[in-house]
Amino acid sequence: MLTFKSRTALVTGAGRGIGKAIAETLARHGVTVICVSKSADSCGATATAITAAGGKARAMAVDVANGAEVARASEELLKEFPNIDILVNNAGITRDGLLFRMSETDWNDVIATNLSSCFHWTKPLARPMTRARWGRIVNITSVSGIMGNAGQANYSAAKAGIIGLTKTLAREFASRSVTVNAVAPGFIKTDMTTEFVNNPEASAKILEVVPLKRFGESADIANMTAYLCSEEAGYITGQVFNVDGGMAM
Repeated sequence: MLTFKSRTALVTGAGRGIGKAIAETLARHGVTVICVSKSADSCGATATAITAAGGKARAMAVDVANGAEVARASEELLKEFPNIDILVNNAGITRDGLLFRMSETDWNDVIATNLSSCFHWTKPLARPMTRARWGRIVNITSVSGIMGNAGQANYSAAKAGIIGLTKTLAREFASRSVTVNAVAPGFIKTDMTTEFVNNPEASAKILEVVPLKRFGESADIANMTAYLCSEEAGYITGQVFNVDGGMAM
């Protein structure tokens, strides 16, 4: 078991897929989890599942792309909880298309949801962490942000931006014992990748570039994230951990 000391975590995009797995994994380690997603139903279902399993959780519906909405939610939460000790910025969307066909709306929506949301949440929630001289921030990026991916200029740019943000904040917060790291998933079986996973021809093509020759599971990302949020990871900051079956090595 990893060590957590009565910690509270906020996980964005917790209504499904990787975010849901992260929230449930942290809860199993005794962490109180605030499950955030745009949909009240989806984050509510995750929080309900956690409490039904004996964990502690609450749901909060927030549009993470809306800075003002995030600021209001953060203010409300910091009145209820003395500290949000752990922040996992996981929320993300895709609006894929080749550059010449990509609309400005599709570009802006992905940047706002995937990248700007990290700024919106970190700015208010990291300050109490620095005062407490303990905190864990984990940003979920992607191998697309490392390697690039045709048809994903917006997504790859956002995920690459998360890496730059992670490394910068790690330097800014290190003197206050707040660590900031990133996890870069490869092809993970989630709702976002269903069309590839369930297509034999597409799957075979993808797995050609994955040395382990299989898709990852949400639990693979959740387990790495939980470790980075634990007491045991206190000497790790500014790093990007690829969980991708060897694809980007």
